[in-house]
Formats: sequence, structure tokens, C-alpha cells
Amino acid sequence: MTEDSWLRREAVAVYGLWRRDLVRFWRAKSRVVGLLLGPFFILVFFGFGFRDVQFGSVPAGVSYLDYLVPGILGFTMLFSASFTGLAVLSDREVGFLKEILVAPVSRTGIVVGRIAGGATTTLLQSLLILVLAIPLGFRPVSAVGVAVAVGFLVLIAATFIGLGLAIASQFKDTQGYNLIVNFALFPLAFLSGAFYPLGNLPAPLRVVGYLNPLTYGVDGLRGALVGVSQRSLSLDFAAMLVASVMMVALGAALFRRVEAV
Repeated sequence: MTEDSWLRREAVAVYGLWRRDLVRFWRAKSRVVGLLLGPFFILVFFGFGFRDVQFGSVPAGVSYLDYLVPGILGFTMLFSASFTGLAVLSDREVGFLKEILVAPVSRTGIVVGRIAGGATTTLLQSLLILVLAIPLGFRPVSAVGVAVAVGFLVLIAATFIGLGLAIASQFKDTQGYNLIVNFALFPLAFLSGAFYPLGNLPAPLRVVGYLNPLTYGVDGLRGALVGVSQRSLSLDFAAMLVASVMMVALGAALFRRVEAV
């Protein structure tokens, strides 16, 4: 087999898995609405409920709604990305995973297709949240900022989809996966600065927060969309890029060990 034909076959496999995820996303409207309503209600109730509260290290000219929207986007990406691992286990239960594992394509191509599909659907959900935030009074600082924010959203998606695939590769059913993921997601969300500055937390928790990749994703989103961040955008981007490469590599390495049974 020539290299061109191998690359063409891998590209077809990646495209097929990506397209399948988009079709499933479009058809599962109830799931999409459910995933949107939770973050949207948090945005409404917290954004207006704490609008007169001034948190430490939040500039006086920034409303809590403006501060919260980037955090909600990161929160949405985190939880939506976890569904990619759940989808892999669901495919195992119905037999689809076995079919693609025995197909004449590499495991890397399967992982890339999964990550591409999951990243696209989670990105669409986060952009919908961003659109819904505009009638509430949120205004991005610039169109360039929105484009930079999309880059951060893609890196957040890749990071936590890779983590989800790594965890899913260790389970054979959805029950164990859900238990571990639900245990991990909320600490990751609350230790990211999504809802309040990390400086408000005790020193040991701040240290844990600074080891959390989502911390840099949320800070980057805040800098891109609001113009206020704790660190430079280049540092946040570099941290997220390293985290995404590491998590995707980990997910791909562990997924290669999954047996076609």
C-alpha cells in the first residue's frame, strides 16, 4: 500500500467519525438543550445575583457578569468534553467500537476523529452560550478577542477530551466512568477561577488551582473577551497548548490498548 492511499484512508476515517459526531449532536436536541440550560441558568442567577458584589482582585470596572461569562464558557467546555469519553463507552456497549477497532485504520486516526468531532460539538455549545450571554448585557471587547477566545476553547476541548478518552479506556461500562468523571469535574471547575478569583482561596487550594489546566484556559478566555486577566495571554496559551498536547498524547496512548471485544 502506498503512503498516499494510507493517508487517504486515514483521512476518510477521521472525517467519518467527525461527521458522525456532528450528526449525533444535531439529532440529540434534548441533550444539547439540557447541556445549555445548566450553564445558562448559572450565568443568569449568579450573574445577576452577585452583580453588586466586588470580589478581590477583580478590577472595579468589570461587572461580575463580564467576569463570569468566560468562566461559564470554560465550565461548559469541561462538562461537554467529558461526553466524548462517555460516547466511546456507549459505542462499546452497542458494538460500534468493536467495528471501528477492527477496521483497517490506525488507532491514532480513530482518536483524532473522536477528538475532532468532540471538539467541534463542544465548541458549538460554548459559542451558543456566548450568543445567549449577549442579551444579558455581555459585550466582548473586540472581534479579534472572540477569535482568540475560540482558539482557547479549542485547546480546552482537546485537553479534556484527551483526558476523557484516557479515563474511558480504563472502563468497560458507563457507570464506572460516570462515577470517576463526576468526582473529578466539579473540583476542576471550582479550582479554575471560573466563578471567583483563585486569590480568594487558601494557599494550598491556590497551588492545586495553578496546576489545573482549566485555570489557564479560563484566564485566557477572560483576557480575550473582557480584556482582564491574571496572566499574559501568551502564558495562558502556552500552558493550554502544553496541557492539550499532553492529554491528547495520553488519551491516544491508552486508547491504543483498548481491546476489540
